[in-house]
Amino acid sequence: MSTFGTQTLTCKNLQDYLRSLTKDVLDRLYRHPATCLAVFRDLGDIAAEHRQGTQVLLDMAIWQEVNDHHGNLAIRLSNTFRDNLKVAILGGGKPWTMSAALDSDPHQRDVEFLDKYAMDRWESVLQFLVQPGQGQTAISRDAMRTLLHAGLIESSDESDNMQITSSGFQFLLLDTASQVWFFILKYLETVTERGLSLVACLTFLFKLSFSILGKDYSMEGMDNELLTFLQHLREFGLVYLRKRSSGRFYPTRLALNITAGQNKGNIDVPKQGYLVIETNYRIYAYTVSELQIALLSIFSDIEGRFPNMVVTSVSRGSVRRALLKGIGAEQIISFLRQHCHPQMFKNNPVVPRTVADQIKLWELERERLEFNEGVLYKDFMSVHDFSLLSNFASSKGVLIYSDEKQRTMVVTKKGHPAIKLFWKEAQAK
Repeated sequence: MSTFGTQTLTCKNLQDYLRSLTKDVLDRLYRHPATCLAVFRDLGDIAAEHRQGTQVLLDMAIWQEVNDHHGNLAIRLSNTFRDNLKVAILGGGKPWTMSAALDSDPHQRDVEFLDKYAMDRWESVLQFLVQPGQGQTAISRDAMRTLLHAGLIESSDESDNMQITSSGFQFLLLDTASQVWFFILKYLETVTERGLSLVACLTFLFKLSFSILGKDYSMEGMDNELLTFLQHLREFGLVYLRKRSSGRFYPTRLALNITAGQNKGNIDVPKQGYLVIETNYRIYAYTVSELQIALLSIFSDIEGRFPNMVVTSVSRGSVRRALLKGIGAEQIISFLRQHCHPQMFKNNPVVPRTVADQIKLWELERERLEFNEGVLYKDFMSVHDFSLLSNFASSKGVLIYSDEKQRTMVVTKKGHPAIKLFWKEAQAK
């Protein structure tokens, strides 16, 4: 049996992530004013869709279902969330903004230094992702572990060599804000295995989201757990820490408003666009960055390299190559738009319409076929066994494909557990 079909990379926003946590974890999170303020800030216009908004607030344990004194079902605001949100907005309680007094830093770092540091660190992660079989020492073991857990790279059973997955290619074309948020979410899924507290790590991230770029914060009072987490954030480029004994750290732009996730906020480091796109599908990339060149080669063909420029072209073959890796036309167009040279923004639209439309048409060509993710059953010992399982799958509405002559069938991934259980029971009889 084997699973087939290309998976689409999905990145939860803050609300979806919190809804996936247990009520106990949420209750402990809401004991911290920083968490309550960050969640409140993210709620936005949730009230616009009352019914959907009600369910979201219930799932996030901000609202709670209770019975009133008449025994009727009612909804009330969580006492824990209410009290700590009040502290965050009106003041009072223990300090939570990492605002301990510090002497002047003799090694003061400005915003320009922090931006460069953050992007150097983050781009080393992306560079490893592009070429996972080379330069493993370029990133930390914790970063590599997170990439493996996220399914962005995979290790071959026959060797220790790693290769990028379909999800990894899709990840590379996301904007920096979404990349960092997705990566941190996957890291948080493993914190308990690392001996860290999920609540403590999340609370610290929420505090970081209210920090000021260019300001240093004290490490005083941090326990070993939090110091370990801070070291991991340093490896990912979210904080700058000159050395542990300095007693201070600087949040970088990657950490600011990190909970905005795909809503962006001000996470992206300002950078100069480098792509000039012509209507003949040719792209001029004014860069010497191997990472940027590697990203372009995912969906275009390199035609020539010069001292400070690379020429590539978008073709049906290059786009199909990207589509087979799970990358969509909109992702390609979005990537081109994000990295356009400032001169391109004088045009409307920024990406030439002929190029954008053709990329979409090439995608539509491929979508003439419908793909369904499923589980393959084959090598049945007899026609009777095949018919038994095929008929059962059909009766349950989970049969995608069946070929009696080849004794091969495919069922939906969701229906696989029930089919597997039925087959075991049939064999036992």
